[in-house]
Amino acid sequence: MASNIGMMDSAYFVGRNELLAWINSRLQLNLSRIEEAASGAVHVQLMDMIYPGVVPMHKVNFDAKTEYDYIQNYKVLQEVFNKLKIDKHIEVNKLVKARPLDNLEFLQWMKRYCDSVNGGLMNENYNPVERRAKGGKERNTKASLKHSKSLQPNNSVNSGSCDADSSTLSRSLSAKQRSNGAAFGANSSSEIQALTQEVSDLRLSVDQLEKERDFYFAKLRDIEVLCQTPELENIPTWSKDRNRISCEHI
Repeated sequence: MASNIGMMDSAYFVGRNELLAWINSRLQLNLSRIEEAASGAVHVQLMDMIYPGVVPMHKVNFDAKTEYDYIQNYKVLQEVFNKLKIDKHIEVNKLVKARPLDNLEFLQWMKRYCDSVNGGLMNENYNPVERRAKGGKERNTKASLKHSKSLQPNNSVNSGSCDADSSTLSRSLSAKQRSNGAAFGANSSSEIQALTQEVSDLRLSVDQLEKERDFYFAKLRDIEVLCQTPELENIPTWSKDRNRISCEHI
């Protein structure tokens, strides 16, 4: 079973581009970076794809932006693993940091597991877009109800004072906006351009560092595999002294 695959398994040699293409085609997404799957929502929907009806999609937050929201999604994934008796430890503390290598390894495992179920065949009746539309409904409904309840007493108590002060407040705000509008308009354009350029430079630097990191990571993997090859035990090595070259066996 793929839940117990080792670190030297071929699953961990699947490249980043192949993984992204696989996810995008299966779930009709447009991911361009491995880190975009750090929220855990992608992993949960992959399980929903191969086990229809098992995953509570209403608990999944596909718009998660914070680590707290990420953790809630991984809790849903862990519940699914427990329900299906999948013996796989989820390193949530690492995954929510959106570090590329941690998320790459977990996605490699996810692909291997999905491929091991029904030979990797996708359910033709599965509609990933429609299933994502069910995500987060329960959470959003509870949040909206809580927000509306908190507003009701405030509205009833403060309605009289708000009506009395509304005209005065609007006049003061409009005067202040007129005085600040000219200065803000002159500076905002140049600030936006500077920030946009800075963001572009940072993205280029990050992309270059990621390419360099992935290159050395791949080389280390190759060296590890090569060192564990049994055929290397009988390969002769050459040693050189001052006046001669001799061949010695390991």
